[in-house]
Amino acid sequence: MTSLTTKIGRPTALAAAARVAAVSLGWLVLAGCHHASSPDEAKGTDAAQPAAKGEPEKEAATSAEGVTLTAEQVAKLGVATQPAKAADYTAETIGYGVIVPHDAIAPAVAELTTAQAAQQQSRAAAARAQRLAGTPGAMSSDAVETAARQVATDSAALALAERRLSSVIGEGPLASTGLALQDLASGKVKLLRATFPLGTLQGGAPASLRAAHLGTTPPGGVQTPGWKLHPVWNAPADASLPGRSFFALLRDSDAGEGERLLVWAPEAGPAQRGVLVPAAALVISEGKYWCYVETKPGMYVRREVATDRGVGDAFVVTQGIAPGDKLVTTAAGLLLARELNPSTEAD
Repeated sequence: MTSLTTKIGRPTALAAAARVAAVSLGWLVLAGCHHASSPDEAKGTDAAQPAAKGEPEKEAATSAEGVTLTAEQVAKLGVATQPAKAADYTAETIGYGVIVPHDAIAPAVAELTTAQAAQQQSRAAAARAQRLAGTPGAMSSDAVETAARQVATDSAALALAERRLSSVIGEGPLASTGLALQDLASGKVKLLRATFPLGTLQGGAPASLRAAHLGTTPPGGVQTPGWKLHPVWNAPADASLPGRSFFALLRDSDAGEGERLLVWAPEAGPAQRGVLVPAAALVISEGKYWCYVETKPGMYVRREVATDRGVGDAFVVTQGIAPGDKLVTTAAGLLLARELNPSTEAD
């Protein structure tokens, strides 16, 4: 009986030990699952935190894209708009010019005028001698030969006068227009000699030039309209200033003789289509130029403006703004202050 009990008790003890081990193993598995899931949960929590932080940044970026005002706030700030106008922009090359004093032109013009008159007289005398040939009033052969020789002499003198004048004003369209030459000689119309850097202008002479006083180009690329010069023709090279030179006529200006000017010549290529943004609409932020566009009543969106295409007191913008867009031309600085500090109230 004892031995039977002993034989039956050992399997029972082993089974109990096995159950205890199974229970312990189960707890270990559960504990392991719990510890394995904790890093994931911690990681998920950490990943969720930047997302939560990122949402306010996204909202701030969205709000920075524009300013929304009520009608009362618009009136208090004095916001005024005007529609953007379409414009074409042609790239220009800048050079320098000088007004040629008229006393350098007058002697050459006077010499040319005298030579023209002498040639006309000698030709008339030679023609009269030929008409009288074979009539009772015919001139002697010596007189006819003298008249023909005088025509040749006066023609040579006229050619020399024309060459001397061309050395002063170039081989331009004015070489045979006496009225324009007299205007140049008297100083009524000024002659500008413009020189541009080598390689900047190719082909023939430009159709027109633009000139302005030195120091009249404000910072930021805005250029004064200046004066338009035409016609334009090639000039002899300037020994003191390497480059390509042109002559042009300057009318109705306050530029003095001998004065040096800034001169712009249009570059080859098609004009760029864009819109004009007045300088009064510009504001500066983070080292860039901006303007505000009213996209809908009371909603003003800031757009970047490139200032490398200045025309008068405005800029030609080729992207981001379309013709007819409402540009803020008054109180743009106040809109910028309100956008950067939304808590700012309209004064």
